[in-house]
Amino acid sequence: MCIKKPITASTEHCCEQIEKLKSAIKTADAILIGAGAGMSSSAGFAYDGERFEKNFSDFRKKYGFTDMYTGGFYPYNSLEEYWAWWSRHILLNRYDVPAGKPYTALLRLVKNKDYFVLTTNVDHQFQLAGFDKKRLFYTQGDYGLWQCSKACHDQTYDNESIVRKMAAAQTNLKIPTDLIPKCPVCGAPMTMNLRCDTSFVQDNGWTAAANRYEEFIRHHSHLRILFLELGVGENTPAIIKYPFWQMTAKNKQAIYACVNFGKVICPWEIAGQSICIQEDIGKVIASLLL
Repeated sequence: MCIKKPITASTEHCCEQIEKLKSAIKTADAILIGAGAGMSSSAGFAYDGERFEKNFSDFRKKYGFTDMYTGGFYPYNSLEEYWAWWSRHILLNRYDVPAGKPYTALLRLVKNKDYFVLTTNVDHQFQLAGFDKKRLFYTQGDYGLWQCSKACHDQTYDNESIVRKMAAAQTNLKIPTDLIPKCPVCGAPMTMNLRCDTSFVQDNGWTAAANRYEEFIRHHSHLRILFLELGVGENTPAIIKYPFWQMTAKNKQAIYACVNFGKVICPWEIAGQSICIQEDIGKVIASLLL
């Protein structure tokens, strides 16, 4: 589909749009959820502000950055510093964190439907909330996994036990040198399994999830499918937003729904099949459950 200039959704009739979405969920043969960072932001898992200051004020004072995104890409002088940052970041955002309310509420909303989740989030919130692992595809990686920095082999490794040791043992914003993880195959340093460049490892679990996602699309391509986009911004629109638009345009029974606290848009071509709600995701899901 050749997309013309997108239209910005009106927010004048939010309650009416929520009722339309409630009806679309009820009548859908299947629901494909596409979730971005706005979903976790709605849950209160901010990467800046008070939450950042509470957990990383020492890093801010030394390095000057003011949010967790910047900290993750900072060019540290040593692996001891790099892993001091990342071990604390992983612990805060992956292991020592509860399931967010929007996630648990969303599961209540769709648990009796034929659903699948495509997400660019890497914080494991969907599994923490109880979603079926076989109905999830984390396209961009997982904070709980490491890989070889040279991508010398297609395998990832669970990191919880060593991350906890790193976080507990760090002093002066460094971990002990003997805790630096090395690739068991080539000996190169390990790194996060996050899609930052072409070295991202797509292991067997990633491939299996990708295949399940593609099969879900094939099976429901001509049915009444709801493409439910939650908290997706404009950083990686080619993963969720654009494909959702294109698949909606190809299926006249499909509905595209976009819920975001930020900008909500849809193309002219599918305006008649679209529901756009500019509001906090958690509030919208709570309203849908009433």
